[in-house]
Amino acid sequence: MFPPSLMNASVAATTDRSLRFRWHEPPRPGATFDVAPGLKWLRMPLPFALDHINLWLLADGRSWTPIDCGYGDAQTRALWEHHFSETLSGRPIGRVIATHYHPDHVGNAAWLASRWACAVAMPQAEYLTAHAMTDERAGYGAAATSALFCMHGLAEEHIAALEARGNQYRRGVPELPLAYERLLAGDEIGIGLERWRVIPGYGHSPEHASLYCAAANVLISGDMLLPRISTNISVWPVEPDGDPLGRFLASLDRFAELPPETLVLPSHGLPFVGIRDRVEQLRAHHAARLAELEAAAIRPVTAAEILPVLFRRELDLQQRFFAMGEAIAHLNHLWHAGRLVRSSQRGVLRFGRR
Repeated sequence: MFPPSLMNASVAATTDRSLRFRWHEPPRPGATFDVAPGLKWLRMPLPFALDHINLWLLADGRSWTPIDCGYGDAQTRALWEHHFSETLSGRPIGRVIATHYHPDHVGNAAWLASRWACAVAMPQAEYLTAHAMTDERAGYGAAATSALFCMHGLAEEHIAALEARGNQYRRGVPELPLAYERLLAGDEIGIGLERWRVIPGYGHSPEHASLYCAAANVLISGDMLLPRISTNISVWPVEPDGDPLGRFLASLDRFAELPPETLVLPSHGLPFVGIRDRVEQLRAHHAARLAELEAAAIRPVTAAEILPVLFRRELDLQQRFFAMGEAIAHLNHLWHAGRLVRSSQRGVLRFGRR
């Protein structure tokens, strides 16, 4: 269901000068930047239009704790091998933390855990979803997704193309750990001399874990706060009537409560300061998209018919996959809010004004 290029179809959300970037270039492959005492910034490649992920390496006493671990392919693992010899300074990896189950975040978790005989820590919903994705169980898989998109009006040729791709998740996550350490919302994790609090985020994934250190005034935001794009928020077949957009917008409240000078370390893009401004930009972005959809639903429309309103460009197969999930999420949100009504005609769902 979730191939590795999770962000490729996300709706762009522009920034303004209220965000301040402390670095204007990322570290080159194999290099690191020190962004805070005991905290290194690594960047790994992704084989998609969104071509990178930021990883964070925290000094943890006599070992290191990476936050997220990159896509599980040979190129990324070769870069990790370079860091093992050049960056770790002879200290082992003692624990791996994954913010959520998407392939660019958990793709090398089992490999690292095996390599260093260490544990993987992540939220339970993320751990279980990763295994369901790999095994295509419990409504996770191409057949269930095709049925959902068919119900929302996607053309047969596009559905056939999606089914022909097979299990994209396994390509980026070749193996998964069979045991883990559970992260819960509000947990205080000791890493080195600092304490990092788990801030939960919903909508982008089931139970996303961002990490905030009050002493350092640093937030490792994962995919919940990105500086130049809005993270993908989609409806999937395991919860076809869900409102992930509503959950995402509610999650933003927790980030808006953090100090305005918090240094935000995102999974994609450059680190920035201006957390409250970014939260407001994201809220405004989704409010504008929702208003456009509501205005466009003069007559009952399907998610497939509404794609050009949200995505003003030609979509390739990968992008269409995410565009459908995101379009359904926005329409479901308007339906739950009572701004649109939903009807079914010959098994196809349509949304229109009251």
